[in-house]
Amino acid sequence: MSAEMTRPAEASAPDEDAEHLASLGYSYEKQFKREMTFWGNVSLGFTYLSPVVGIYSLFAISLGLAGPPMFWSLLIVGAGQLLVALVFGEVVSNYPVAGGVYPWSRRLWGRKWGWMNGWIYLIALLATIASVAYASGPYLAAFLGLEGTVDSTILSALAVIAVATVLNLMGTGVLNKVAMIGLIAELGGAVVVGFWLLVSHRNHDLSVLFDTFGAGEGSDYFFAFAAAGLIGIFQYYGFEACGDVAEEVPNPGRTIPKAMRMTIYIGGAAAMFVCLSLILAVPDFAAVISGADADPLTNVLMAAFGPVGFRVVIGVVLISFISCVLSLQAAASRLTYSMARDRILPFSGVLGRFSEKRHVPPYALLIAALFPALVVVGSKVSEDALVAIISFAAMGMYMGFQMVVLASLRARLKGWKPAGKFTLGAWGLPVTVLALVWGVLGMANMAWPRTPEAGWLSNHIVLISSVAVVAIGALYMAVRKPHLLGDAPAGDAGLARERADVR
Repeated sequence: MSAEMTRPAEASAPDEDAEHLASLGYSYEKQFKREMTFWGNVSLGFTYLSPVVGIYSLFAISLGLAGPPMFWSLLIVGAGQLLVALVFGEVVSNYPVAGGVYPWSRRLWGRKWGWMNGWIYLIALLATIASVAYASGPYLAAFLGLEGTVDSTILSALAVIAVATVLNLMGTGVLNKVAMIGLIAELGGAVVVGFWLLVSHRNHDLSVLFDTFGAGEGSDYFFAFAAAGLIGIFQYYGFEACGDVAEEVPNPGRTIPKAMRMTIYIGGAAAMFVCLSLILAVPDFAAVISGADADPLTNVLMAAFGPVGFRVVIGVVLISFISCVLSLQAAASRLTYSMARDRILPFSGVLGRFSEKRHVPPYALLIAALFPALVVVGSKVSEDALVAIISFAAMGMYMGFQMVVLASLRARLKGWKPAGKFTLGAWGLPVTVLALVWGVLGMANMAWPRTPEAGWLSNHIVLISSVAVVAIGALYMAVRKPHLLGDAPAGDAGLARERADVR
């Protein structure tokens, strides 16, 4: 299939990219600089996906729920998300516009669908920035030798947000370089740590990947595995960030679809390798499953590397967290700018401003810093509010994805024929249907109530927060009608003949 999906490589001159962007209704003058290389684009997606952040954050919970077989959820989710990445590749090849899911869904379906998709995805991005920054707090505190208190976690999280914001404000060239440094550091650290654990601290063989060690007893193991599988669901998004910066990549119609797939391949392989090495190094699975060993990851790393080596590993983990926040901010700012450029956000005049010196949207970047910072600080006042916001993060991402997939399916059934430099050909329809089915199953898994003893609110917080975000967006759209503002093209998939140079 891959041989048919990509056509022979050919150079794309900057003026051709500018002409294509102009054909989509956007002037290339005073806009982003196309300074992001293919590997820079891959690095952006990889550091956003961040296998180290995902695995280190949820390893203990997932292993405790389902035992070592939780490892296979990474393979299953990776395959499902690859389907989504293939659909996104077709769409971005046709519409290589900054902002990702918002302009894609606007062109595929229409103004209302595009606005709602942009709203949901923007809130999800901002919530994810807050959650990743907050999760980095204990690691930075440990690295600095600080006591792990709520205050130290908040201050550490704010420091991570501040560093990422400063780097983003320096422009696409700096973003490209820092993302690549993050990829090298994270991938290199994952390989070194993984091999060291496998060589010198392996306590089990591969057979444990098929042994539950009593996890899920008293209930259907499928549900325990599904709950543990959230480690994979939370892991495999980030590839869409490759398309959020479409106006900063030369030859985006060919480069970005390939970068999206490469993000899945490299990120998935790294996540599985890290997870496997940690599983085989855990000395006592029963202790983890029973809760006696509440932090198996720290215990494994401390035993394998000692206090000094542990701090070095934590340093690499911190680079991963900062790179992840950096990439998330880049995606959020481009989405904000894209919507403000079309004049459909409050304060669009400010948020749509562009720095001709740095070639970045500075005020959109500040939104991607200030909102997450307020959420982090607000955790001091209300942990429940923090939980509610963070609970929506992953669900909002999947909702944003599936709104694009559904819009793509609808447009295809109405006659849209993708005409970019990357197409799925005859595989387009079945892949899109499977991607939609997969996404719906993933969202159902995230929203499924699993702890009746914890109360109604805890069991339905993901669903409640999702309904709240959609309801607020729908109310605002009904009252203010932002989707009617601006004159950017909408719902034109399949109606306008694509430019010959796109084919």
